[in-house]
Amino acid sequence: MQNAAGDSRPRYRERLAPSLWLFLAAALGGPMLTLVFVPAGSGIALVIGAVATIAIIALMILGSPRVQVDSRVLRAGRAWIDASWLGDPEVRTGDDARQARGPGLPARGWHLIRGGIDGIVIVPNTDPDDPAPSWTISSRTPDRLAAAISAARAEATRAA
Repeated sequence: MQNAAGDSRPRYRERLAPSLWLFLAAALGGPMLTLVFVPAGSGIALVIGAVATIAIIALMILGSPRVQVDSRVLRAGRAWIDASWLGDPEVRTGDDARQARGPGLPARGWHLIRGGIDGIVIVPNTDPDDPAPSWTISSRTPDRLAAAISAARAEATRAA
């Protein structure tokens, strides 16, 4: 007997966490805070610095947006769209991605762009009622994201 609900596991999931260099820069906040609290006592200052470092890094990870493709839905950050409204995704890397993030970025499009992440996937939006003509999404693995979007789109059109 087949499962009528379909596969609930995501086809693709990625957290757009900051790059390693940003984590290293953020980790310097704890030692700086330690130096500020040294007059209050070295033990207290070390504890405050360690807690601050852990809190800063945890907030950077937890605050970073996620990109996820389920069986019929693309989620990017807080936004989501049914895959039946998506066109063929375009993968861009290198200079093409820099052009797509800069001068080639559509003003009315929906964007989830993160610095330090080179790859870009541009997905046309075919919904006539949606004012955003396309979605531009950063990805460390743009080929996998584009393949997952194409598979979700195929499944959504098959089910319609």
